[in-house]
Amino acid sequence: MSNASPGAAPVSLRGADKLARIPVKVDSQRASPPKPPWLRARDPGTASVLALQQMLREQELHTVCEEADCPNIGECFARGTATFMIMGSICTRRCPYCDVAHGRPAPLDADEPARLARTVKAMKLRYVVVTSVDRDDLRDGGAGHFAACIGAIRAATPAVQIEVLTPDFRGREDSALEILGQALPDVFNHNLETVSRLYRAVRPGGDYAASLRLLADFKARHPGIPTKSGIMLGLGESDGELLEAMNDLRAHGCDILTLGQYLRPSSSHLPVERYVTPEAFEQWRRVALTMGFVEVAAGPLVRSSYRADQLAAGSGLLEGVPA
Repeated sequence: MSNASPGAAPVSLRGADKLARIPVKVDSQRASPPKPPWLRARDPGTASVLALQQMLREQELHTVCEEADCPNIGECFARGTATFMIMGSICTRRCPYCDVAHGRPAPLDADEPARLARTVKAMKLRYVVVTSVDRDDLRDGGAGHFAACIGAIRAATPAVQIEVLTPDFRGREDSALEILGQALPDVFNHNLETVSRLYRAVRPGGDYAASLRLLADFKARHPGIPTKSGIMLGLGESDGELLEAMNDLRAHGCDILTLGQYLRPSSSHLPVERYVTPEAFEQWRRVALTMGFVEVAAGPLVRSSYRADQLAAGSGLLEGVPA
């Protein structure tokens, strides 16, 4: 249920307008280093991509693939997979690494879970990722809508495996997890995004310790369900800080890890401090595995839901998860 007035019109801000009031200002005049040759994604303008986009528009659904300008949109859409973004395309946070619009969202669409379930069934998907914008305007942070979407998908396609990539449910973690317990996913994902020192600059409105607690609390309630998180590299973190963040995730029960390169959406967003080589990503993948993560995806174009089905299957943790 929304705290906002039902009659209030949505407000959407992007770029410099979105980031005008964040605590650590972005130097829009500072250029990122030139992109290296390994940061080349496929052209998304294929027939299969266009057909999938048409289906999404007909069902009035959003994907994070489109809204966040994911570099893998061509590959994933061509494979007939997508990460669905529920609760609209307007976020209540102003994170300066992200290209999703900020503002006053529209009230929740009660028919969205049913449309999402129909689309998943029509696409004949076996693995679905459901994520959302932050909805700090909602009393439960959107947990009830997540549960409704999970329930609708399971009713329409019982065999499908569902991964959720949730917000931090700021200040509502206990009640949100209680609600999600009524419609459990197969994988619970919440991204740490960056190291502790950079949180104020990168995730204003977020809290490093609270994100770790959310992962740990879900694992404590549902020890048989894999937990997952992701970290962006290239925002100014040191190797020592990255190692500390990975250790923190393991200490809080995180099973699966993704490591990817931060890419600047526009000059209004945080600049890239460095581009991490594919060889360095592979080294970090090996380090993470020695730390006890059961599955790790690491690479310049890796994103949290990139080949999520393969990553979850490779973890060996899905057997026995409620369907």
